[in-house]
Amino acid sequence: MSNVARKAALLSRFSDAYSQARLDAQCLLRRCIDKAETVQRIIYIATVEAFHVAKMAFRHFKIRVRKTLTPNYGGSNDFENAVSEYIICHLDLYDSVSSVNDVIRAMNVNPKISFPPEVDFCLLSDFIQEICCIAFAMQSLEPPLDIAFGADGEVFNDTKYRRSYDSDFTAPLVYYHVWPALMENDCVIMKGEAVTRRGFLEFSESCESVSK
Repeated sequence: MSNVARKAALLSRFSDAYSQARLDAQCLLRRCIDKAETVQRIIYIATVEAFHVAKMAFRHFKIRVRKTLTPNYGGSNDFENAVSEYIICHLDLYDSVSSVNDVIRAMNVNPKISFPPEVDFCLLSDFIQEICCIAFAMQSLEPPLDIAFGADGEVFNDTKYRRSYDSDFTAPLVYYHVWPALMENDCVIMKGEAVTRRGFLEFSESCESVSK
């Protein structure tokens, strides 16, 4: 498959993850957690961590491939092309199960997530594995795709995000993120989703005034 065809296929998978896999994961968590906000925060953090872990895994995989091919292509002008072609043909060698375990470990120590002790993030293993595989394959594109950095309290950017249905559409700040935006270099190629609330802005301003 050409780079364009692989990109189109990965964009479709990422869109499906948002429209279906994300909702399936929400249903699993709602059996244990009543608060929709907590569930959405958990899934967003799982998605962000999956991209982070998959990108690290890709870098390590590429280093191993370069070492493997060096005896045959070292010094050759075709070396980088050979490395890229090998990676594209062997994406199935990616140890996604190990990455899932790394993501779950990261989630277990993430201070932003509060959850009942009976909740096991292993419930999200299938969802996390799909995101890891998508993110890993996206690194093999030219240029690679990545998700946008998002922070609670940032100014809402309508080029990166659409507001969730329960948002305050007059609020200027992001209360929390539901889904990350997908980026190609500095360009948004797929919008994410965020929740905006007016009360959050008032709370932030009051905290700022107290600190002063």
